[in-house]
Amino acid sequence: MTRDSRPRDPYAGRPGALDVDRAFYQRLAERVDDRTLLSRFIVPIRSGKAWVVDAGDLCRIVAIEGPQVGDFTVWSRHNPREHLWAGRSKQLQRAHVTTYDRLWSCLPYLRPLLTITKETVNYGLDEDGAGCHDLLGTWCDPYVNKLLMDVEGFDYFCHSNLVRAIAPYRLTEFDVHDVLNMFQVTGVANDRYFVKPCPAKKGDFFEFLAETDLLCALSTCPFGDETEMRWGPGGPPIANCRPLAVEVYRPAPGHLKGWTPSQPVSYRGLHGLRPSR
Repeated sequence: MTRDSRPRDPYAGRPGALDVDRAFYQRLAERVDDRTLLSRFIVPIRSGKAWVVDAGDLCRIVAIEGPQVGDFTVWSRHNPREHLWAGRSKQLQRAHVTTYDRLWSCLPYLRPLLTITKETVNYGLDEDGAGCHDLLGTWCDPYVNKLLMDVEGFDYFCHSNLVRAIAPYRLTEFDVHDVLNMFQVTGVANDRYFVKPCPAKKGDFFEFLAETDLLCALSTCPFGDETEMRWGPGGPPIANCRPLAVEVYRPAPGHLKGWTPSQPVSYRGLHGLRPSR
């Protein structure tokens, strides 16, 4: 008897647990003429911005001037302890997310925070096994710059941009956590993480439906289009940086028929702990 060489699915459990109603999300993506624009703003280069999205609203992030990586993160608006869990999201979905994939929250909640309704890069996997919209990597920060180059003074890495972005919401550096590296192409070769130049073109976008009330934050990465990854004094080249736009829409009445906001997983155990008598 030969060993089965097919990779095992560690999440092949309850049928339908991870199913997505693709027809529903496709309709939301296609019905653009009767949606209402609620807000639109620009996130300038080397900066960050936080904003809220109500459950059932759509949010679109647009590469308005060409290739630019955005480090995106998200929380439950009413409970910032519930936030994006990149590790579980890439296990339940994939390492590089695309249309119909979801971003999931951390324990003890474990629910979809958002579902991608459409992304226009459609990179797939290239000859090196790299993909776009990366959950593999982390976000750039001044601490690793200090570690690698023993310099400081550049305060526009994504970590710092996100710290400034969430400060008006009474959140701090300790609340900055996992990100989706939007428009970023990455892979693993010889067990090492690598990055390729951003493939986004002017007008490309990443759109999602908020599955619950969200607080979102976005940093326009100082590495810009990532054609040059340079650490050290002064940060990476500014010429490679471009702004991103954020648009929030409300679907027309009736388009969300049958949809309800996501709920946390209903595990009620005590992890083997029992109250003392």
